[in-house]
Formats: sequence, structure tokens, C-alpha cells
Amino acid sequence: MDLHSIKVACSSCNLRELCIPVGLKPDEMEQLDNLISTRRRVRRGGTLFAAGDGFTSLYAVRSGFFKTVVTTADGRDQVTGFQMAGEILGLDGIVQDKHSCSAVALEDAEVCVLPFDKLEQLSREFSTLQHHVHRIMSREIVRDQGVMLLLGSMRAEERLAAFLLNLVQPLHSRGFSRTEMVLRMTREEIGSYLGMKLETVSRTFSRFQDEGIIEVKQRYVRILDPDALAAIVNQSREEN
Repeated sequence: MDLHSIKVACSSCNLRELCIPVGLKPDEMEQLDNLISTRRRVRRGGTLFAAGDGFTSLYAVRSGFFKTVVTTADGRDQVTGFQMAGEILGLDGIVQDKHSCSAVALEDAEVCVLPFDKLEQLSREFSTLQHHVHRIMSREIVRDQGVMLLLGSMRAEERLAAFLLNLVQPLHSRGFSRTEMVLRMTREEIGSYLGMKLETVSRTFSRFQDEGIIEVKQRYVRILDPDALAAIVNQSREEN
């Protein structure tokens, strides 16, 4: 892990609409720029923070891809989420002032460091910033509820279909293709996240490919029939 004291300016970042509000006045944005004073680079496989580490900051993903992981009672690593550029890491540490999960880089990545005590102070001064911090927290709650729905009521093919659609949509909002993506995570990591065995993940990918819904070449995935994926997910909702 490599810490760089490089000036970071939200005002000139092309991701600011995703992680920091655009409604701030120029003087307010300048104060936010002064708050976010460093970037941190994390090499592939490196840890941004580990479970049990003291909580001091939130981290806005500037580039790269992360997974969050918790260790179960029997020593297994359970993937709890995947985070891409424009998303915020570290919210898990707010409740107990220490992190409850580990954040691991799936590729070389860079984050902006947001010291939480200073962010709290600034958000009390600027209602726009406070509102956005609350929105970030709410977004995480909604995401957790979505994962619970995936694990609680969907069959294997429904879980994988929902996962692919939920992954390609935010990628598209960041300027990437609506139908093509390179998976940063392994099949095993996908299975851990979705509560599926590795063989089931591989078999479901193969089934989707055989049915002409997707094209798969190692980690490259092209969605050939997004309507078919959506129909698989909607079928589960209709049954429930």
C-alpha cells in the first residue's frame, strides 16, 4: 500500500457527481478540496483497510475495483460486496469506530481519503454535503437489502442474472459499454457473494451462453440479450 501526499481536487474530478455533490457553492467546494488532501494507491491484492482496524476515514474510489470481505466463524472469507470508481468505502466503520470488514483491491486502484471527523464537521456547515452523506448511507442500506433478496428468495440463475445486470448498469453510467464488461472478480468470488458454489456459478454461466443470452471468454462477458436476463429476474419477483 502506497500513500501519496498528492493534492486532490473534487472540483476538477470527473467522478464528483457519483461520490461528492455538485450543488456546493464555489467557496464550499474549495473547503471540500482542502479536506480531501491525499490519495492512496493500493496494488492488486493489497488491503485498503482490514477488519478490526480503527476507523478514521471514508474512501472514494478514484480508479480500480475492490471487494469487501468478512471472515466467518469457521475461517472462511465471505465476499460482502464489490465497489468500483465513484463509490465510497469505509462506511462499515462508523458504528463501532473500527472496520467490520476488509477492503481488498481486485486490480491496481487509487482512492481519495476523506477524514471522517473533518467531513462530519464540514457537513454540519453545509446542508448540501450533509444531505449527500445521508444519501450515501441510504444507498448502502438499499444495496444490503437487495443482496438479502438475492440470497433469500432467488434461484441460482436468477441470482447470476441480477448480478450481471446490477454490475453493467453502474459501469454504463461511468461511460463504459451497456453490454460488455471485463469481470474483475473470479467465479469463486462471485459465488461467495451470491451464496453459490463455484461449480454452480460456472454451470450457470455456461447455460446462459448456450441459450444465447451472454457470450463469455474467460473474464470478458458480453450481454447478447439483456431482455432475457431481465425476464429471468422479473420471473422471480412475479413468483414472490
